[in-house]
This record gives sequence, structure tokens and C-alpha cells, in this order.
Amino acid sequence: MLRRLLRIVLALVAVGFLGYGLAQNWEETTGAVAAMSPWAVLGAFAAVLLGQFFMLVAWREILAGLGTRVPLRTAGRIMFVGQLGKYIPGAVWAYAAMMDLGRDHGSPPRRTFATISLGLVINIGVAISIAAATLWTLDAVRQAWYLVLLVPVIILCLHPKVLAWGLNLALRVARREPLESVLPGRTVVVAVAWTALGWFVYGIHIWLLSGRPDLYVIATGAYAFAWATGILTVVVPAGVGIREGALVLVLAPVIGPGPALAVAIVSRLAFTLADAAAAGISFLLGRQVPRSVPAYADQNGSGSTALTPDRNLSGSPEA
Repeated sequence: MLRRLLRIVLALVAVGFLGYGLAQNWEETTGAVAAMSPWAVLGAFAAVLLGQFFMLVAWREILAGLGTRVPLRTAGRIMFVGQLGKYIPGAVWAYAAMMDLGRDHGSPPRRTFATISLGLVINIGVAISIAAATLWTLDAVRQAWYLVLLVPVIILCLHPKVLAWGLNLALRVARREPLESVLPGRTVVVAVAWTALGWFVYGIHIWLLSGRPDLYVIATGAYAFAWATGILTVVVPAGVGIREGALVLVLAPVIGPGPALAVAIVSRLAFTLADAAAAGISFLLGRQVPRSVPAYADQNGSGSTALTPDRNLSGSPEA
């Protein structure tokens, strides 16, 4: 109860600082929002949706590499509907919802848990790498140089053997059965590629909202930096307030405090609406799994089913 209260307080503090900055630059910010082209706002929303689609493809690739191959629409239902839990204080809700939805569609909870965790690690690694490569000349970002130290650690953790050990350790802590297979190295490379493509598309929405044709590179790095900062602040649900503050920190010296606040606010709104739209579309499209796809019993005999045969650590098919 105390931890939940602390999370709520921290979220309110973050939002309070954002509100204070908005109040201090109210006229400039509202003017910047009013000056935004409706087509730019609509384009930003479309870019967010497209970026989410690429992230979904990466997520599905990881799930398939771990032994459960599902149609893209089913993966979308598991990922997009389940991740709405991130708006509730505490990361456990999104995990629990996605694991439950995964079970409904043939993915054992341990595989869904591993897929979520690995997808998050890849996202953080790619986001920090992009931010470091695009924003190293900005003083505000150089002050957070220590975040770059996470990149080699994440690369090391993505080695199949290290990855299998880490995920099985997390599963033991969560009192789940260990994974039956090691994620192939090719799957990791493909997931990283799709994730990077998603981040480059996400950059388009900040670029459109900024109204500066010359700022695509900085816009991409700015959002990557802001997202990584928000997600690493685990006590605040969905990085509310933290992500916007980091985005303003990067963009304000380039386009001014008011326009930077306007971009941060509209960006958050675009992502919130895109989350809801993606969840709604995926819920409708993923309600049924094609009957022609065979189901296989889970290794532990719990009654969960997978849509492809499991493979053990030696690579041989499970009985």
C-alpha cells in the first residue's frame, strides 16, 4: 500500500512540474499548439501507429523464437490490449494482462513473460543507442552520459547463453517454469532491426510536430532519449511527466520552451490515442485464431497450448 502511494505521489509530482512549466509558458505553448498544422498532427498520429506496428512485428518475432508462433493479429491482441495496464501504477499490471491474454492464445505464461522482458530490453538498448548517436552534441544530453553505459551491458545480455540464464533466473524469481528453448541469435538480430525501424518512424511524429524540416535527426534522438528516461523511472506509470520533461529538456534549446512543451503535450496525446486505437483494432481483429493452425501441449502439462512445437535447449522437438 505504501509503495503504491509512493508511486502515485511521484507521478503527481512529475505532472506537477510539467504543469508548472506549462503555466510559466502558457501563452507561448498554447500559441505553438494553435500554430500546428492539423495535417502535421494527423501525420504525427499516423507515424505513431506505424511505429507501433513495427514494434509489434519485433515482439511477435521474439515470441516465435521462443516457441509460440501466432498470427500477427493475435500477437497484436496480446501486446496492445495487455499493455494498457502500463497506465496503472506498477509494471505488474501490464505483465499480468499480457501473460493472461497470451495463455488464452496458446502462449505459456513463461514465454509471454520472457517475450515482454526481452522486448523491453531491446527497446531500451536501441533507444539509448539512437539517442547517443544523434544527440551527443547537446549539452543537456551529455549530462546523462552514464545512460550510454547501459548499451554494452544490454548487448552482452542479448547473447543467447546469457539471455537464457537471465530469463530463467527472472522466471525462477517469478515462480515460473524455466524456458524450454534458447532464443536464436538470428531472432535477436531481426527483432533489433524491426525495433530500430520503429524508432526511426517514431522520430517522424516529433519532426512533424516541431514544424522544423531540418530537425528529423534531433527529433528522433529526442524522443528516444525521453522514452528511455521515462521507462527507466519505473515508479511512474507510463513515464507520465518524466518523458515530457526529458523531451522539453532536449528540444527547448533548439525550438524554444513554449514550442517544446507543445510538442511534448501533443506527443503524449498522440501516443495515448494510438494505444487506445491499437488496442481496439487488435481486440476486434484478434478475437479468433484460425482453426487450421495446430495446437501443441505445453511441456509442463498444465493445459496451456502453443501454436508451434516446443524445442528444448538442444534444439530437438519436444514430445
